[in-house]
Amino acid sequence: MTARVAIVTVSDRASRGEYEDKGGPGCEDWLRGVVTTPLSISRVIIPDGRDSVADCLRGFVTEGVDLILVTGGTGPAPRDETPEGAAQVIEKELAGFGEEMRRASLREVPTAILSRQSAGIAGKSLILTLPGNPRAIATCLNAVFAAVPYCLDLIGAGHIDTDPAKIAAFRPKTK
Repeated sequence: MTARVAIVTVSDRASRGEYEDKGGPGCEDWLRGVVTTPLSISRVIIPDGRDSVADCLRGFVTEGVDLILVTGGTGPAPRDETPEGAAQVIEKELAGFGEEMRRASLREVPTAILSRQSAGIAGKSLILTLPGNPRAIATCLNAVFAAVPYCLDLIGAGHIDTDPAKIAAFRPKTK
């Protein structure tokens, strides 16, 4: 079965066509390089703002998307409200994801402390909020993705496997 993934780029400028979306393609390239099971990937670009983020995420959760990656809008600027929009939709926060993404990013750049990545579950969807820079996206996904396949299993979402040479997905051994 094909897992359904949505990639949401949050950017005023990219949504108006004034700026090339690099975050969405960065997320998709990373996934296609690591995930070995078939994926159906949808990509959208929306403007910044908590309401635009919340409305978009609710739509994907209602459609039964398994994994939703949201890139952009996680900084401290006034229009960066991705975490607030995601919080309106998330039913269970998974704080460890944000903590680990920031820890990994801090090894590369001191301003990572300003980033507000988050994660949580809504229905049978896992939502991860990520920075907008493709290199930062890779850093964050490399740091946490080993836990994603098992999380999807636990919430009844689509099954995904990874290339163990790139990311060794962790699933507890059963007796």
